Amino acid sequence: MRASEPRPPSLRWRLSSVWYRHMRVYTRNLISNGLPPFLEPIIFLVGIGLGLGRYIAEMEGVPYLVFLAAALPSTSAMFTSAYECTFGTYVRLEFQKAYDGMVAAPVTVGDLFVGEILWAGSKGLFFSACVVLVMALAGALPMPAGLVAVPIGFLTGTMFGALSLVVAAFVRNINHFNFYFTGFLSPMFFFAGTVFPLESLPRVLRPFAEIMPLTHSVRLTRSLLTGRLSAVLLADLAFLVVVAVGAGFYAIRRLRMRIVV
Repeated sequence: MRASEPRPPSLRWRLSSVWYRHMRVYTRNLISNGLPPFLEPIIFLVGIGLGLGRYIAEMEGVPYLVFLAAALPSTSAMFTSAYECTFGTYVRLEFQKAYDGMVAAPVTVGDLFVGEILWAGSKGLFFSACVVLVMALAGALPMPAGLVAVPIGFLTGTMFGALSLVVAAFVRNINHFNFYFTGFLSPMFFFAGTVFPLESLPRVLRPFAEIMPLTHSVRLTRSLLTGRLSAVLLADLAFLVVVAVGAGFYAIRRLRMRIVV
């Protein structure tokens, strides 16, 4: 390359540009976007935690409120990243045609969706932090131990962002995302150890629970928060990373065919 020729932007610049674009759009309606992360855990805490907590004193050796609160940062990260990389991605892809303009800049399709996945992870981190703050103020999470849920929220958001992009790569009608949320994410919320231990499931269903991505995030958060360390946690951490990377590569490959024609 000649000295007079402009150098292409660095990878860090390209990814941060995509991330910054999504952040600017999100913060334009900061109150409507930022208030629900604080209200949702309060509603869940009052509706389920305090209600069932009157009948269930402990679960797995900890107060039921703590047992439940330890899982909510992960579930919050899951849902927010899934919404971002399904409905949000589809709108940008099919209605707004935002990606067409972005790839016209010195940004590749790979940069575009890696930045999108990182943004989903950032939203997972933000929503997890909001849940931790609310639960800590309510006395449901001990501090500073509860802070371990925040970085795991980033990993969870990244993983479900990548998985949701895989779904978005195949969907041709925005209403089809309802099958993903109703048939996959919602059942996972109940059968991944969120509201009751996996040991309560019939033996025939436990292997399926171990396949669910949310199971590993919830177990990792709860175990670290309660100080129950084991080698299984390394497998849970590896699961989050491998699924995020694998799904991300596959999603980018599929989405490239929809943008570059």
